[in-house]
Amino acid sequence: MSSTLLVTGAAGHLGQRVIHHLLETYKVAPGRIIAATRSPEKLASLAAKGVVTRIADFDDAATLPAAFAGVDRLAIISTDALAVPGQRLRQHTAAVEAAKQAGVSHILYTSMPAPENSLVSFAPDHLGTENAIKASGLGYTILRNAWYFDNYLMGLPHSLEVGKWYTATGGGRISNISREDCALAMAAALVSDTTDSATYTLTGSTAITIEDVASVVSRITGRPLDVVQVNDEQFAAGLTGAGLPKFVVDMLVSADANIRAGNFNILTNDFNKLTGKEPQTLRSFVEEHKAALLG
Repeated sequence: MSSTLLVTGAAGHLGQRVIHHLLETYKVAPGRIIAATRSPEKLASLAAKGVVTRIADFDDAATLPAAFAGVDRLAIISTDALAVPGQRLRQHTAAVEAAKQAGVSHILYTSMPAPENSLVSFAPDHLGTENAIKASGLGYTILRNAWYFDNYLMGLPHSLEVGKWYTATGGGRISNISREDCALAMAAALVSDTTDSATYTLTGSTAITIEDVASVVSRITGRPLDVVQVNDEQFAAGLTGAGLPKFVVDMLVSADANIRAGNFNILTNDFNKLTGKEPQTLRSFVEEHKAALLG
C-alpha cells in the first residue's frame, strides 16, 4: 500500500478527524498524506508531523489541478458553501474536473442518504456531485453520511435551558451517526486501495425519533426536556425569530420535513463493512458530550 492520499477541507471538523485516523488508527506514513485547505497556515500541527500541506481553493478552479497533482486517492469533503444557491455544486464539479485533469485514480466523496428523493434543501448539491463523479470515468467511493448526532449539539443546550424542544419531525425516524464514525469510515475507505466503485450509506444501528433522543438526553443530563411538535411554518417562524439566516432556516425546516416523510429512516451495516466496528450509540454519544449539552 503506497498510494498518495489527499483530504480536502483538512482544517474542518470532519477533515481533521479523517487525517487523525489515517495517522493514528491506520498508521499511514505522514509523507503519503496531503492535507488541503484554503488556509494551510491552520495545518501547522500536521505539517510538523510530516503531513504535506497544500492550498486548495474550490472557488479558484484553475488552481485545483496543481493542488491534486501526484494524488492517487482524493477525498472530497463537501464544502459548507450553502448560503449561495448553486455555489457548492459548482465547487464540487470543479474539483471533480480538476481531479480528472490531475490524473487522480479514485475519488471519495461525502454525500447524504438517498439524495435522489430527499426534501433537504442541499440534496441537489449532493446528487449533482455524485452524478459528476460517476460521469468522470474515475473510480469512486461515495459515502452517504447520515445526519450527525453532532448536529443536535447546536440547538440542544438552549432546548435544555427552556425544557422544550420544538421540532417538525412529526414522529419520523432517523438513523443518526456520529461525525467521528464517519471520519473513521472515510479513513478506512481511503486506505483500502480498492479500485472498485461503490456507494455506502453510513448510518447508526437504530432508527430513532426526536422523542427518543430527548428521552436519553433528559435521563443523562438530569434535566426535563419535552418535545413540542409544530408545523413547518411555526418551526420556520421560531428559527427566524432566533436570528438564524434564511438559508439555515430553510435547511433545518427541510431536514425535519425529510425526517417526517420517512426519507431518513434508512439502516445499513455499511459502517461495519468498512471499519469492522459497531457505530457509536446515542447513549454513548450523549454521555461523551454531556458537559457541552449542559453548557
